[in-house]
Amino acid sequence: MFLNYLKDFSTKKIVKNSLSNVKHTASDKIITTVGIIFDETYFNEREALVVELINNGIAAQNIKVLVFKDKIKKNETFDYDVFSHKDLSWRGTVEKKEVKNFIAEPFDLLINYYDTEKVALLLVSHLSKASFKVGFASIDKRLNHFMIDTNAENYKVFMDELFKYLKILNKI
Repeated sequence: MFLNYLKDFSTKKIVKNSLSNVKHTASDKIITTVGIIFDETYFNEREALVVELINNGIAAQNIKVLVFKDKIKKNETFDYDVFSHKDLSWRGTVEKKEVKNFIAEPFDLLINYYDTEKVALLLVSHLSKASFKVGFASIDKRLNHFMIDTNAENYKVFMDELFKYLKILNKI
């Protein structure tokens, strides 16, 4: 328990320090590929959010989902990629192959769908190679290019606002 706290503390310090050096670059790309990072602790309607993306013109094969769970049981199986605190190293890196592949994917849009700061989520979001990152206003302002002020339970409001502003920004 205490070691997990120390691991979280050191990783959070690494992430916060690296966020101070972030330089956001503008991208004029039209959004075709979307990555979503979920925190399944507070929001478990993953399929509904993916359906909203499909209904707004994003092809299903261009949507990749990565889910964070606080605890993964030993014999638990999933039909999507999952990671937890155990997949973090003490040096602020991720060791799991699926998470590394997700981070390396150059998404046109990354949706950080979590409204509470957890070290693992911040790290994966920060390391992602996505060209445009969207998230909640309650998360560190340096992490996302665009922030929506709502909570995770109101996914319809989040998606309506997201696509309203993506149209204004000529991203879709």
